Amino acid sequence: MGETAEAAQARRDRVFLVVVDDSPERSVALRYAALRVRKSGGRMALLRVIEPAGQVEWAGVGAMLAEERREEAERLLSGLAAEVNELTGGLPILLIREGDPRDELLALLAEDPRISILVLASATEGGPGPLIQALTGRYATKLLVPMTIVPGGMSDPELDRVT
Repeated sequence: MGETAEAAQARRDRVFLVVVDDSPERSVALRYAALRVRKSGGRMALLRVIEPAGQVEWAGVGAMLAEERREEAERLLSGLAAEVNELTGGLPILLIREGDPRDELLALLAEDPRISILVLASATEGGPGPLIQALTGRYATKLLVPMTIVPGGMSDPELDRVT
């Protein structure tokens, strides 16, 4: 039996969100989500949360530091967008927010109904990582979409096999 037009549209509108942090496991989450998009449809979104500007004695210095962090985030996301495009044939939605990563992620999930799956990779050493720990612990009830946790040590062939 064929897929209905509504089901096909829902599959195309599905957005896989990957949080772009500085962990080595980030590339595993990115590749997993990209392979899922390529094989089952949908789109990716990449979220980079930057630290808020701290107390700086001169406002101009604080503004300059904030602008440098934003430019660095834009460069990082642009490079990752090229990887996503290569794997999926489409460009991801790029999102930059300032603040606490957990709080900004939860706020984004509450604001954007297009996001239907959160993809995170667990740390390979020393526990699952602070974001996964928070979202599976005391903040689990605030999570509004399914979360896929990919083992951070998975190889490319293993990712290809499971997606």
